[in-house]
Amino acid sequence: MSGSNRVILVAGAQGVIGRAAAQHFRREPGAKVYALSRRTEGHVEGVVPVAVDLLNPGEVREKLGGVSDVTHIVFGAYIERATAAEKSAVNLAILRNLLDVIEPNCPGLEHVTFYQGGKAYGADLGPFKTPAREDDPRLMPPNFYYDQEDFLRERQRGKRWHLTALRPEAVCGFALGNPMNLAMAIAIYAAISRELGLPLRFPGSMAAYRALYQVTSAKILASATDWAGRMPAAREEIFNITNGDYFRWEHLWPRLAEQFGMPVAYPVPMPLATYMADKEPVWDTMVRRHGLQPIPYRQLVSWEFADFIFNSGFDNISSTVKARQTGFADCIDTEEMFGLFFRHLREEGIIPPA
Repeated sequence: MSGSNRVILVAGAQGVIGRAAAQHFRREPGAKVYALSRRTEGHVEGVVPVAVDLLNPGEVREKLGGVSDVTHIVFGAYIERATAAEKSAVNLAILRNLLDVIEPNCPGLEHVTFYQGGKAYGADLGPFKTPAREDDPRLMPPNFYYDQEDFLRERQRGKRWHLTALRPEAVCGFALGNPMNLAMAIAIYAAISRELGLPLRFPGSMAAYRALYQVTSAKILASATDWAGRMPAAREEIFNITNGDYFRWEHLWPRLAEQFGMPVAYPVPMPLATYMADKEPVWDTMVRRHGLQPIPYRQLVSWEFADFIFNSGFDNISSTVKARQTGFADCIDTEEMFGLFFRHLREEGIIPPA
């Protein structure tokens, strides 16, 4: 289908994944983008913003019942809950509530792209088989990735629309109030460390410092999302999507310090959720002195998520051979990705100049 008649609905358009997808598709000539989020502020320009709580079926019908032209759904919405069972229930509900309205009202629906991740392989539980492959066996439920996938596969059976699941790892891009944003955590931690005259210390375990890791650029993932919605060979398939390289923090961390003009010092395991909790006054002073955007400190980073990544002391790598063999070849050097991201934050007045 040409760009002139694609209508893309992005659910979770204020998150790292959804925002990057909305930015990607809004540049497609002639395409129309519905951007769904519970929040009303900060939407990407050039989209049709829809403030809606996907957990409320009545509100979904009220806000989206009149939409009849969607051809592609990009489902990046996510709700955090304390337990795996609660997480499964709530994230399956928001997907079902959206499909219950959009599918019967949009006869031109062609494709649904949704996202999984390292939890599909047990990356949140401890060491797992690496490199992870899309055909690795499932883990013990509950796991909301599996529940969403099973729901979509059952719902899609006999229909004209198709689905694709993408599995990134630690998606790096710009978004506010997002609990899983590693690149933003590094940027704010480095900026505050620099403000305090400190070297940039890796704040996690030595095991994590030396383990193999991978990340996914939000722009690479958005490109993969576009590809999945166009490529017949991607239908009903699952693909790992990463930058295409692997790294060890012990080698990358000094290069990140260079990007901030900072010296690097020996790692010290230091829970950021504890040591960054009192840094709001420091940040507010930085905002005033450098004329940064007045974004509340609490909306910038989830330090708990950063602590989890920086203390995962085992290899976390997945194979992207299947995606490459099927036709998706986009990649980026991770050091370059971080450099571009930090430059963007400086240009937008999110962090101070280097």
